[in-house]
Amino acid sequence: MSKKENIQQLICEQKLLPLFYHDSEEVSIEVLKTLHSAGIKGVEYTNRGSSALDNFISLRKLIDNKMPGMKLGAGTIKSVTDAEQFIAAGADFIICPVINPVVAKTVHKAGLLWIPGCMTATEIYTAETNGATIVKIFPGSLLGPSYISAIKELFPGILFMPTGGVELNKENLQAWFRAGVCAVGMGSKLISKPYLDKKEYAKIGSLTKEALQIIQSL
Repeated sequence: MSKKENIQQLICEQKLLPLFYHDSEEVSIEVLKTLHSAGIKGVEYTNRGSSALDNFISLRKLIDNKMPGMKLGAGTIKSVTDAEQFIAAGADFIICPVINPVVAKTVHKAGLLWIPGCMTATEIYTAETNGATIVKIFPGSLLGPSYISAIKELFPGILFMPTGGVELNKENLQAWFRAGVCAVGMGSKLISKPYLDKKEYAKIGSLTKEALQIIQSL
């Protein structure tokens, strides 16, 4: 199994991809430890601040030394420069908010899984023609589970992962998975700013366990 296939399988088996960013290296490390302890094996660290790359490198070192099997992806990658930097820093997969064919080529050349953000059928088609096998449906809150149901049959070779607005409750999660998604991305609904500001890592851990339990029960 290739690295691409391995990561895609992990995401589909975990069915939940937590994503976060924080300026503080210490906070970022503690969140990663918390997610790992809660049973998470794959995480997206988003490129949304000036400390993103440095923090990512620190998280990579932590995983390599103390978390065997844990996968770390880089998110919010919009340019080739960003892609190259995070790939060089040891990213296991790359997630983008948009479709940039040159970024796609860069990621494919590195042998990594490329997950672009899509909103329309045309964007999903464009992602597919650029080698995507799984796409991030964003913003999930605006499109909703019914959107997945409506377009899924048009793209039998594509897996869908809604992100942005996925709610941590059985009703919402059940609606998404019944619509046919392979996984859901969860950021602020799982790793919220108030919890980060107050360093309430135990709360993040309990919410993560709750989300995993709900999803597995479905």
